[in-house]
Amino acid sequence: MLIFKPANRFKHLHRTGFHTAAPGYLHSHITNFLTRHTPSPETLLPSPETLLPSHALIITSGNAANKFISAKLISCYASVPHLAHSTAVFQSVTDKDPFLWNSIIKAHFSNGSYEEAVQLFAQMRLGDTLPNHFTVPLVVTACAELLLLDCGRAVHGLVSRIGVFAGNSAVGSSLVYMYAKCGAMTDAGEMFDEMTVRDVVAWTAAIIGFVQNGESEAGLECFCKMQRIGSREERPNSRTVDGGIQACTNLGAVLQGRCIHGFALKSGFSTSLAVQSSLLSMYSKCGSNEESLSAFSELREKDLFDWTLIIGVYARTGDADKCLDLFSEMGGAGICPDGVVISCLISAFSNSSRILDGMTYHGHLLRINYIQYHMVHDALLSMYSKSGKLNYARSLFNTENVRGKESWNAMVVAYGKAGMELKCIDLFRKLRQLGIEPDSHCLVSVVAACSQLGATLLGRSLHSYALKSLADGETSTVNSFIDMYGKHGNITNATRLFNLTRKDTVSWNSLISSRVRNNQCDEALALFDRMVSEGAEPNSATMVIVLSACSQLATLENGLRVHDYIKGSNLECNVALNTALIDMYSKCGKLEISREIFDSMSERDAISWNVMISSYGLHGDAESAMSLFQRMENSDATPNDVTFLAVLSACSHAGLIDEGKLVFSKMEGYSVSPSLKHYACMVDLLGKSGHLLEAEAFVLSMPVSPDKGILGALLSACTIHNEVEMGLRIAKLALECYPEDDGYRVIVSNLNSSAGIWDEAEKSRILMKELGVKKEAAWSSI
Repeated sequence: MLIFKPANRFKHLHRTGFHTAAPGYLHSHITNFLTRHTPSPETLLPSPETLLPSHALIITSGNAANKFISAKLISCYASVPHLAHSTAVFQSVTDKDPFLWNSIIKAHFSNGSYEEAVQLFAQMRLGDTLPNHFTVPLVVTACAELLLLDCGRAVHGLVSRIGVFAGNSAVGSSLVYMYAKCGAMTDAGEMFDEMTVRDVVAWTAAIIGFVQNGESEAGLECFCKMQRIGSREERPNSRTVDGGIQACTNLGAVLQGRCIHGFALKSGFSTSLAVQSSLLSMYSKCGSNEESLSAFSELREKDLFDWTLIIGVYARTGDADKCLDLFSEMGGAGICPDGVVISCLISAFSNSSRILDGMTYHGHLLRINYIQYHMVHDALLSMYSKSGKLNYARSLFNTENVRGKESWNAMVVAYGKAGMELKCIDLFRKLRQLGIEPDSHCLVSVVAACSQLGATLLGRSLHSYALKSLADGETSTVNSFIDMYGKHGNITNATRLFNLTRKDTVSWNSLISSRVRNNQCDEALALFDRMVSEGAEPNSATMVIVLSACSQLATLENGLRVHDYIKGSNLECNVALNTALIDMYSKCGKLEISREIFDSMSERDAISWNVMISSYGLHGDAESAMSLFQRMENSDATPNDVTFLAVLSACSHAGLIDEGKLVFSKMEGYSVSPSLKHYACMVDLLGKSGHLLEAEAFVLSMPVSPDKGILGALLSACTIHNEVEMGLRIAKLALECYPEDDGYRVIVSNLNSSAGIWDEAEKSRILMKELGVKKEAAWSSI
């Protein structure tokens, strides 16, 4: 037992014999004194010495065994805090009842000594003292903080046996909180449903439990249910509202979040700092700039996290000026930036394509030594990668002393975006050799590189790796494998993966595109019908792919059906979609509709012009193709190699020699180098028009060796115009360049026969027989 000397302030009590007064009066006097000297949360805590005089009086007056006074003294020492004195007072009482046990358990619980609180409860049970409805919430909550699920279950079992639970919301609420805290949401839900009496604490524990355990949808439903059926005692408080907003944040449910925001305004909870921070977090995650800024402005106290959130909102949309303004305000408010805020600024430059400003800021960061932060380094690496400045990205990567996971992943992605597939795969191998785990973006880039290179074996290996390391594989990664298998004709594997994955719009697009790419257009259209019937939402890319299938089938009925779907949906008819419609109607023979769509476009790119020009060429209207080409020259779009190929092809089909020559001469002015296809069009144009000598001179003057297409076009022209001598000369050149091609020998034999040179024709036939050359039989698709 603790021994204390009476304090001076109590000496007059001994002189007057007050210590012999009636016990009830003394009990009341001491209790009032302790109550007056128990510090409130608003006041500074006194030292334990301020309570010693009172304790001394209790001992000297013979009230040390009084349970009520001892409980009050335990509470006083706990609030100082001095748990050693609280424990000493508790141990000095021999006859302990539940009230005294509750006092000492609460003393430890209130000071965060959860383990000691649970141990005291165990001692209480060893002493065969039953807990009551005050004990259980303390012990169960302590188990929750220590994540002692089994211990909490044991207390739950005891509660059920002794009947403490019935009609007591505090006990039930603590059990719901304990199960939720320990991740046992099924048990938490069952406990909540069993409660006959619920209060706001129970509802709040359930809502926040769902949210914190990744079941935000259930948490939001619980919040709405509370609003519908809750009594006056079950109305949400600020903590409940905070949980509901967090659920909306995780779900991206901005409409529901606005409703809860409105409720918070009407209920007065919008002044809560936690609610205000959650509103800012929700609006920022949902990409609502104006509402984010409004929520940020309402914050009474703004910390670094809040500034980071609002700067991040504008960084994602590429509003670098706004980010800089906010960053300046943050400095004015006395908040020092960290690496996360700096990274947000860099991403703002990246997303706004203001790379020069980003480079300038990079120089500033070097001067103030902020480049040392890994996340700043990674943000710069990402900025240079996105902008195609691979040399800067590589330099940053090579100069980093300790490369983090983000740097490796960013560099692999950078090589993939730059079209350096071999570098991308090689760096990925090094990454794995170092034991670094790739993220989904990295893996998608490597799979795309394998797909581009046709490295299907490596792609399969990556698929095996993904199955082992990503048990719950991300949809984006699975989509990349669907695309890879589809590109290389393995529709079976692509379909199997598609059926096993959580499908998004990209999943459907990948498989439909695979079908179209492998000439399975009917199956692609059937897959699109299934996509719509299952409630998936096609986007503009989906419709472009489906229209491509209609174009290949050249079935107007399907094309009209797809066009009607586009009109009835909320899809924006962008340039790509309008261009696909132009191509579809052209391939289906409706050139006038193609032109109507083309003329209605407010914006056109080079592809739109090319498709319309090619459509005229396909329908033999070379004059319209030329006229459209001249209009394109006067527009914002710049003709490219495909444009010139389309116009030259149209001129070739129509025999427009002068126009063709003029178009070919313009290529240099647009910095377009003629390819073999362009040369073939010119040879075909000159040859079909009978300008064989000019065509031959054109071929011989080419800066590159002629391919089979060019030689074939010239030989075909010689055959049509019966130019045997030139034909034999060209055929000889063709055989020298391509001795393995037996078709040229057949042409030589035919030319000799048509000219009546039977001896040479016979020699050619004999040689063909000796070489085993056979003329392939023609076939027709009709």
